[in-house]
Amino acid sequence: MAEALDFFQSKEVQEFGQEIARYHLGPLWHAIPELMPQQPKPQAIPYLWKWETIHKKLTEATSIFTPARGGERRAIYFQNPGLAGREPWGWAGATQTLYAAVQLILPGETAPSHRHTQSALRFVTQGKGACTIVQGERLFMEEGDFLTTPKGLWHGHTHPGEAPMFWMDVLDIPTLYAIGGTFFEPHPDGLEAPVLPDNFSAHRYEGGMLRPIADRQPQVAPLGSYKWAQTLAALDGLSRFEPDPFDGYAVEYINPSTGKTANPTIAAWMQRLPAGFPSKAHRHSHSVIYHVYNGSGYSVIDGVRFDWSEGDFFVIPNWAVHEHVADSGEDAYLFSVNDLPIMERFDVCREANFEQNGGHQVVVREFAALLPK
Repeated sequence: MAEALDFFQSKEVQEFGQEIARYHLGPLWHAIPELMPQQPKPQAIPYLWKWETIHKKLTEATSIFTPARGGERRAIYFQNPGLAGREPWGWAGATQTLYAAVQLILPGETAPSHRHTQSALRFVTQGKGACTIVQGERLFMEEGDFLTTPKGLWHGHTHPGEAPMFWMDVLDIPTLYAIGGTFFEPHPDGLEAPVLPDNFSAHRYEGGMLRPIADRQPQVAPLGSYKWAQTLAALDGLSRFEPDPFDGYAVEYINPSTGKTANPTIAAWMQRLPAGFPSKAHRHSHSVIYHVYNGSGYSVIDGVRFDWSEGDFFVIPNWAVHEHVADSGEDAYLFSVNDLPIMERFDVCREANFEQNGGHQVVVREFAALLPK
């Protein structure tokens, strides 16, 4: 092996690589270690964003966005420091496959309807009174609700209520951009007019997994809004049993007509970590973006402790060892999204348990945010 390394580093080989570069060609013998590592080496890094900062900056943005555009574009997205400067389109996503942001819409504001090839979802973090219109259905949003908008569906927002509303947006923008599959179309009428009764799909599925017989054939999004009360009931049912050693009590939002993920390329979960519960550490080939819906605690990611509290967001890159603890004396609720459906389509799903130290990492340091330059 030493002889082979000496050969690749020889002057003759180095000069040959420089020569063919003039013709926009590259030597595979130099690139193969980076192209095919023995295990994933994600460019995204574990990171945490505090709710206090996000809330402050979005509130400040209300002074620079007029009501005519505020409902459409007043959103701040997460830029993973490990990806900054690497992405060819000039901005960084939260992970290499997923984009996430927090949007603030004020009473009286609207966001014109549109559709695109990216799949989207949102989770309502704070406020009430706003609604989204998806394929002619007006869905009123409440805290804890999960809403899905798979690719190609018309959707827009309006706020006839009286209080500001914040929600988390997640899209597969980096994935679609990387493969050159981005298409966008504004609605010809601006904001799409409702043609169905309000909260139509949510009322049809009030029975949870009792499916209306008219939906026996697969549909793209038969249920547009998953209400917090039903999510909580599902977690309550699971909590009668022992928690999963790695994820506590966790449920996945699914398409009730197919049994698959509610969004074709983005999986979404809600987890309950019982008070004092220390999950065991593991890692997997999919990346995860977390939002702390309620409670506080900490996660250890690759030996670094990340303390989180209500409203915070944090990222676990693919193949990073991680574990969670709810340490406030109360249960913690974590909403999360991941790119597992993408990994499943490429058949590269892997998972490995952390076997050392009884399944728990040794903390080598605490997370410190990178200060702005």
